Parts: sequence; C-alpha cells; structure tokens
Amino acid sequence: MKFIHDFLGYLRTDRGYSALTVKTYRATLVSLRDYIDSAAEGLGWEFVDSDILRNWVTYMVGEGTDRRTVRRHLSAVRSFYRYLLLIEHVVHDPTRFVGNPKVGKRLPEFLKENEMNALFDSLTYPDTFEGKRDRLVLLTLCSTGIRLSEIVGMDVESVSMGKGEIKVLGKRNKQRIVPFGEELREAFLDYFPLRNQVSGRLTGPLFIRTDNVRMRPDEVRMVVKRHIMAVSTVSKCTPHTLRHTFATVMLNRGADIRAVQEILGHENLATTEVYTHVSIADLKEQYLKAHPRQHDNGTGGTFD
Repeated sequence: MKFIHDFLGYLRTDRGYSALTVKTYRATLVSLRDYIDSAAEGLGWEFVDSDILRNWVTYMVGEGTDRRTVRRHLSAVRSFYRYLLLIEHVVHDPTRFVGNPKVGKRLPEFLKENEMNALFDSLTYPDTFEGKRDRLVLLTLCSTGIRLSEIVGMDVESVSMGKGEIKVLGKRNKQRIVPFGEELREAFLDYFPLRNQVSGRLTGPLFIRTDNVRMRPDEVRMVVKRHIMAVSTVSKCTPHTLRHTFATVMLNRGADIRAVQEILGHENLATTEVYTHVSIADLKEQYLKAHPRQHDNGTGGTFD
C-alpha cells in the first residue's frame, strides 16, 4: 500500500488533483491490489503483467461493471504506472498492452422543442424573487447552453445588457462570450430589481438565495430537475440535459456547427458533432413513424 499512498500524495501535491479524484483513484488501486492478492498474494507491482490486468478487466466486465467505469479504472491504473516509471520502481508499463473495453455510442438525452417551450409557456412561476430567479436559471441554460459550473459562477458583471452577451468562465479558466436574445434580456430585466433588493448590492453573484448567498450547484440541479420532470419523461433531468437541448435545437434549425462549438466552449469539433448524430437519429425516428412505405414490409404498398 506504500506505493499507492505515495502516488495519491503525488496527485494531491504535485498534480493538484481534487480530493474527489484522489479518492476515486484510491478505490480503484485498492480494488486492483485486492484482485492481485487473491490470485498471487504478495506479488509486487513490478511483476504485474498485461495478462493479469486483462484478466482484471474481464473480471470487472463479467461482474457487470459498466464498461465506461472499467475504462476509468484503467485510466487510473495507467496514471499509477506512469508514476512508478517516474520513480523508477518499474521498468515496464503493463498497461500499454491492455486495451479499453468497447462501448457503444451513448447519444445525449435532450428535450424536444415542444417540451422546452412548455418549460416557459405552460408552467406557472410564482411572482416572487425565487419564482423569477428559477425561471431565469432555466431560460439561461436553454438559451445559452452553458454548463452548471458556469451558471453558478456568473456574476451580475458577467451580463452585458447593451451587447446582449454573457462572459462565461469555462473549463481550465478559459473565458468566452455567449450571445443571448430578447426573451432572456427581458427576463434579466425582470429579475435584477428583486435580486438587488435581496442582495443590497448591484454587483456580485448573479443567482443568489434569499439569504444573499450564491446558489450552490445542487440547488440549481434541484430547480432544473423539478421543472423538467413537469414537462418531460427524459430519464436525466439535469442542467446538462438543457445544454444538450440547446445544441440539438440550434443544429436542427440550421446553425453552423462551428458557431455552436464556440458557444458551447468545445475545444474539439468532434465533441459538438455528436449533436448532429442526435439530430439524424431523431430524423430517422420521425421518418420511420411517418413514411407510409415503412409499414408494408416491402410488399409494394402505395402512397396515399
């Protein structure tokens, strides 16, 4: 366990990994250590070979572990062996010859346009500070596609009413500009007087609680979940579902994919392209439902 302990310390101090990530890495490595000991007790890390790791992967998959989780476990073990090479405890990296288990493409869940519209046209929000705030949270997510961490981190100064723009601080502290339209502008104007009354300041956190504290991520999640559940049956009722919805609607309505990439803050265009796959999948579903020749099993049915 000494090497695991030292590795976790290296992640914390030298690499600046979060406490949660370090905890996850520890669980993975302890689990692998237990597996190795069950097969060959006392076998040192320097004697672990690719066959042992492949058997471990097979064991996890056989136990029903999700393949994406297995891939994350392997990623942690690869990092561990890079560390062991760095400190010269091992001379070979057995993870080099262990492939990731294949996983099927998982298309993101999103709201249909009528469901997104129902969030704002069908639901009734209280004419109170919290009611206007919650509606604005949902409208901001749907209108801009920003992430949970980004909306929680917004300040009043992030919003330029004159330009119709929001300054967003994204991943790795990269700032980008996200435009917004008239509906969101009016919602901001409706919210600001009540927000400033609660805060007593014209600056500072944009989305706050009644006790003038910035909303926490879990509080935003609860707002989103409660309202999505009222209009949709999607299994994931999260802020990211609204991000997926924004991207899908934009592309379905003809937006340039590179413009959507820039708005979302994706470094790689391939990340944005998944939403074109969503659009195509939805198109196929609608086609199969509506096309008259999809129900005659190829027997030569005619068009109405």
